[in-house]
Amino acid sequence: MSDDIDMAKEGIESAHHHAEHAPEGDPSGGWARQAALLIAFLAAALALSEMGSKNKQNEYLTHHITASDDWNFYQAKTIRANLYNQEADLLSSLPNAGDPATVKRVDDARAIAKRLEDDEKTQGRKQLMAKAQASEKLRDHAFHELHLYEYAVGALQIAIVLASVSVVTRQRVFVYVAALLGGVAGLFALLTSMGAIDVIQGMFGGSAH
Repeated sequence: MSDDIDMAKEGIESAHHHAEHAPEGDPSGGWARQAALLIAFLAAALALSEMGSKNKQNEYLTHHITASDDWNFYQAKTIRANLYNQEADLLSSLPNAGDPATVKRVDDARAIAKRLEDDEKTQGRKQLMAKAQASEKLRDHAFHELHLYEYAVGALQIAIVLASVSVVTRQRVFVYVAALLGGVAGLFALLTSMGAIDVIQGMFGGSAH
């Protein structure tokens, strides 16, 4: 972000310098001030967009770690459930499988394996799978919005460069293009922060992920 701020500062300083040294009565002086104001607005929009991008990056990492942890617990419970089922099968195959003590051990092993598979209180494999899949969905959505913010950030960076170039070259067309590009990028970032992009994509049958 510091590089982007430095770039914007250079553009604003260049515009101010041009405005101060413009001949009296030269309309380019007022135009240079307008370019400086535009660069300032673009820099503010860029800073906000980068903050949004950073937040989505942190959100993505948080959900990614949560999903990984849930799948690790899922695998661990899978191994334990298999061990208890194997223990029950082994005990059932012994010559004394009909003994009350052996039957109780088999029943206990089967019961533990069943709880490991599905238990709301301790979160069995079924619950952990649902939780991990939900975290993955949130992770993918955050990753999608991260890319949207990156598009906006890139467009705003280009807009600042164009506005700065317009001051040096004294070509107003660059200011107009910068204003248009920056406005669209800023609106895009705002819609992304509101979740409106997903709604628009859904209306046109697009996918948000």
